[in-house]
Amino acid sequence: MTIRAFFLNLLLMKSIFKNLKFLLFFFIALQSLSVNSQTKIVIQGVVYDEYEYPIPYASIGIVQKNIGTSSTEEGSFKFYVSTNELNDIIEISSIGYESIEITVQDFVDTQDKKFILKEKITELGEVSIESPRNIVKKALKKLKDNSISEKHKLGVLYRRWSVEDNICRYFIEQYIDVLDRGPSSFIHAFDVKHSRNSSDYRFIKNEQDRHAIQFMEQNNPLRGGPPMSSYSWKKIDDTFYENEDVIVLQGTMKNGNTITFYIGFDTFKIYKIEKNIIAMNVGKSLTALYIYKNNNKGKLYLSYHKRQWEGAVKTPEHVKRAMIQNGKKERKYIPISYRHEVFVLDLDDTNSKIKLQGEMVQKDMTLYKIPYDQNFWNNVSIPPETKFYKKNIGELEGLYGVPIQTQFEFSNR
Repeated sequence: MTIRAFFLNLLLMKSIFKNLKFLLFFFIALQSLSVNSQTKIVIQGVVYDEYEYPIPYASIGIVQKNIGTSSTEEGSFKFYVSTNELNDIIEISSIGYESIEITVQDFVDTQDKKFILKEKITELGEVSIESPRNIVKKALKKLKDNSISEKHKLGVLYRRWSVEDNICRYFIEQYIDVLDRGPSSFIHAFDVKHSRNSSDYRFIKNEQDRHAIQFMEQNNPLRGGPPMSSYSWKKIDDTFYENEDVIVLQGTMKNGNTITFYIGFDTFKIYKIEKNIIAMNVGKSLTALYIYKNNNKGKLYLSYHKRQWEGAVKTPEHVKRAMIQNGKKERKYIPISYRHEVFVLDLDDTNSKIKLQGEMVQKDMTLYKIPYDQNFWNNVSIPPETKFYKKNIGELEGLYGVPIQTQFEFSNR
């Protein structure tokens, strides 16, 4: 063989090898896409009561595998499963209603994804029970036993809208890994994994001195327990949840602030919490909601949270000057508020050795600089848009007529 022929053969072999590598890469990528398209199944629908009213905050999922979500205020829900779950059972349950069950395969085959829950009438009103205060005490005492108290990781979708002068002017959305031991303890650590935000139309730009998820924890009456002696407790309703009668108890302070607990009659589990702090003069007000659901071992963990904080700040000098220049009357205070919505999208309670790097610096959630990953946001199981979400985003888009997706595109480069 001549030297020229040798080099020609060598070049030919390299070309063949290169093409084989490309074909192999293409085949693997094609297989990956095929597998993903085969395994990803969208579980999406709406939960109604017998009168065609949507049921908010219902729990929908495969309880045995800790897969699922909560319905929105409009009763809609959405999450993903794989073909491995086709024979598993989806349970749909909500406080005050009888639960229903359906296999994933039957769910997929159902044309009308509208699910009707029947109201469950309880008869606790005729039953002699303990004093409301004692029931709350027992529920708090059993909190560690009734909720996940071992180390676990929550995948949290956290949304915050910044409101100035009663108009939403900024939105930030983050996916956060949270290391927790349940409501009987405190959050151990959290990592902000993904973040995206709207255009910034704020003129005050008030910032919180820590991440908003820490205020979620701080405002939860179960974290540390409410000061029992400060509340006057009474039973205001009876209801039902997951084969258990539920007592609705409300605690009221002298200043009118209230906490409402939905407590299981037999288990003393706290399924739902409502909190209301009334503003005094130019003070601060707060409304908050916490929804808990059972994992596959019957232990409660957070499923959904919503709150709105309202306050006011002294009008900054540059805003005063702008008011005067535009012929407007100078105002001493500008109303501001934060609106929050939180969905727990994932639970990992199988590894007690879970560790997170953890955020070490206390700062506002807008100061976490995370590279924008459009692929993540395209594939994460985002819940259907709630009425709360639409209201806030509608205000934001209405300022200059810019759709939120366009704002995401240009504000996260």
